[in-house]
Amino acid sequence: MPAENLTRAEARERAATVATHAYDVTLDLTTGPTTFTSRTVATFSATPGASTFVDLIAPTVHEITLNGRAIDPATAFAESRIALTDLAADNELVVVADCAYMNTGEGLHRFVDPVDDEVYLYSQFEVADSRRMFAVFEQPDLKATFTFTVTAPAHWVVVSNYPQSGDPVPVPGGVNRNGGRDEGTATWTFETTPRLASYVTAVVAGPYHHEHSALTSSDGREIPLGVYCRGSLAEYLDTDEILDVTRRGFAFYEEKFDHPYPFAKYDQLFVPEFNAGAMENAGAVTYLESYVFRSKVPEATVERRAVTILHELAHMWFGDLVTMRWWDDLWLNESFAEYASTLATAQATRWTSAWTTFSSLEKSWAYRQDQLPSTHPIVADMRDLEDVAVNFDGITYAKGASVLKQLVAWVGQDEFFAGVRAYFAKHAWDNTELRDLLVELEATSGRELAPWSALWLEQAGVTLLRPQLEVDEDGVITGLTVHQEAPDAYPVLRPHRLAIGGYDVADGRLVRTVHVELDVDGEVTDVPELVGVRRPLLLLVNDDDLAYAKVRLDEESMAAAIEHLSAFDESLPRTLIWAAAWDATRDGETPGRDFVDLVLHNIAHETDSTVVLVLLRQLATTLDLYVAPEHRAATASAAADRLLELARTVPAGSDSQLQLVKAFAARAATPAQLDAVADLLDGRAMLEGLSIDTDLRWELLTSLVAGGRSGIDQIAAQLAADATATGERAAAQARAAVPTAEAKDAAWTVAVEGDLPNAIQTATIAGFGRVHDRALLRPFVERYFACIERVWADRTSEIAQNVVVGTYPTLLADDEHADVVAATRAWLTAHEDAPAALRRLVVESLDGVERALTAQQTDRSR
Repeated sequence: MPAENLTRAEARERAATVATHAYDVTLDLTTGPTTFTSRTVATFSATPGASTFVDLIAPTVHEITLNGRAIDPATAFAESRIALTDLAADNELVVVADCAYMNTGEGLHRFVDPVDDEVYLYSQFEVADSRRMFAVFEQPDLKATFTFTVTAPAHWVVVSNYPQSGDPVPVPGGVNRNGGRDEGTATWTFETTPRLASYVTAVVAGPYHHEHSALTSSDGREIPLGVYCRGSLAEYLDTDEILDVTRRGFAFYEEKFDHPYPFAKYDQLFVPEFNAGAMENAGAVTYLESYVFRSKVPEATVERRAVTILHELAHMWFGDLVTMRWWDDLWLNESFAEYASTLATAQATRWTSAWTTFSSLEKSWAYRQDQLPSTHPIVADMRDLEDVAVNFDGITYAKGASVLKQLVAWVGQDEFFAGVRAYFAKHAWDNTELRDLLVELEATSGRELAPWSALWLEQAGVTLLRPQLEVDEDGVITGLTVHQEAPDAYPVLRPHRLAIGGYDVADGRLVRTVHVELDVDGEVTDVPELVGVRRPLLLLVNDDDLAYAKVRLDEESMAAAIEHLSAFDESLPRTLIWAAAWDATRDGETPGRDFVDLVLHNIAHETDSTVVLVLLRQLATTLDLYVAPEHRAATASAAADRLLELARTVPAGSDSQLQLVKAFAARAATPAQLDAVADLLDGRAMLEGLSIDTDLRWELLTSLVAGGRSGIDQIAAQLAADATATGERAAAQARAAVPTAEAKDAAWTVAVEGDLPNAIQTATIAGFGRVHDRALLRPFVERYFACIERVWADRTSEIAQNVVVGTYPTLLADDEHADVVAATRAWLTAHEDAPAALRRLVVESLDGVERALTAQQTDRSR
């Protein structure tokens, strides 16, 4: 068992032994650039005479005292645990240690802003990294109150879960940032929190820019609101829009949940080098700093930020107020927050088509994840922390939310939220399991949910729905059935509450003329409601996107959809057509070049920004992996030309224009295409309405670098003009994209063997994989399989996953000189005892390669 792991069995045993009460944590952040001092006083009750352990990851432990009895750290502290023996009924534990700052986005992350050399810190504790900042019983069901006291440079801002207790107190003889004592140090003390799981506690510190407001909660309390970012980003912080979404979310959730906001304040902090989109620390949510927009971004990104804000706000109730007992029920947190945030976005913000976005982005993620060999039930079997670390996936988030949406359609939205209200009222500040929620939903809906749970939450896999029609010579439907197919690996047919829509052309638009809602169950379901109805031009199973299932169109409907795709009055049915076409391409039923043609002939008419974003990603995947190798170069070149042509013809300054230019630059490879990129970058050619701002300039430059037109000197010049953290990341990606063996070797070395900060490592890996000549990647296949087990053992979870997933040689799927399939299978055979989480990631990557080879064969037979 790896040194930092924790099994579910160990957690259950410890929870049976220990009940935690309070933590008093004192941090000194002025002791130097590599470590900080951490003092923890933990009070807890226990079974008298029992033994257990407390968690801590620290380079040095100075003092351990249990109930006034000194314990020798040399004997009690090993790897990530402090052994505790001969416990009393009531206990006080004191641990003093030097803990390490991290540059991996885990624990207490330390970042130095290249603009002004200021230090910024933030904590990130999910799944189990609060033990990197203080001694703790690190598992979600051992909740306790927390009191934080922090000493830091006096010019800093320090934020934690609860408000400050008075003003910061100056500390005589404090330590300055160069390690010498001065008067510029102060101590912040924070109010004691209610009972929390340790993974949602937080400390954020540094000279953060901050803006403030307040709102009135449903119980009459005034809730202070804060928005924070680094000082060098302050001019780009759009606080008004962030708080507008936040206020709408507060009002929506307090009404739906019938429970006032549970905490004393609500701060939102945009922090550097963050690994995820956001983290639901109680009262102190941290976000990916890219959500502070310094350049123009697609509307899809603005909408994604709004959904993320509402997702994290939902967690204040579902996750922080009521917390899962163990990580098996991680979905209870994430699926609910995903469903609730999409509902809130659609009903309470300007993004009223949020369910279209969900269908295009989230459900496509879920379907892809659910077809991997590693798919798992929504209620997953989390045996240990390593399982949890790789399980923040499309099942836990998107499939779970999709299934909740279907459950709501089945039991009724009013009944669903009545059950949720009862759940919060009964379990506030406590821990729960799946059954606790189902009991309340059964009571309010009158439905027995155990059978539903067994099929939807406790079984893996996605089914496929196909319509079969019989039509007489007059065009009248004489028979319609929906056939449900299940994969061999998961032969479970599920009940679906769904709609079938019929669409016809009227005044040049494709409008719905038929709509039937029904239950589909079993292998074949008759649809008698449409017998005797004139066959619509297009028949769409799962209209309104209520069901979680892949869908195919009958041949005539697909032909009509291709001809009239831009004519839909509504965005959601069009998105469902796109999804059906994409699934058929991924499944190797239709040729990749057909999907390329479909996208390039219709994307200019797409009005939903997120759908455009997803389609361009799918187009790139198809060109790179699903088109037969002998047709790849010509198809990719024609596609890039078409993307540029479309960028020149769509409305000036439009969202589509920006996205099409970015997609063109990413694919530009021929001399003429690279000339066009250079002309845009240098201003020799201009597209009306398109501003070549800083971030787009980096994308255009990186396109030229990957094409061999620009190099290290041009990268250095652009970095000098943009000497920021974002610029450093962009420069790292561009350097790794230089198309030489030497540049690829250097990128591999620093990303895999070096000690790069997480954000720079991610950027470097992205640039490493950006090639026009795939032969540049061949030398790294053997190196990949030779290093990944060592990387998994030696590096933190986030950094190791970046390497294992990001450098897998997917682009060499069909390269006979590399034989990625054989190399992967050989590694799996030779490493049957490798950690399960590592093997899972390798198996998933192999599946992507095998799917690509199948799709290429279909495209070859076109």
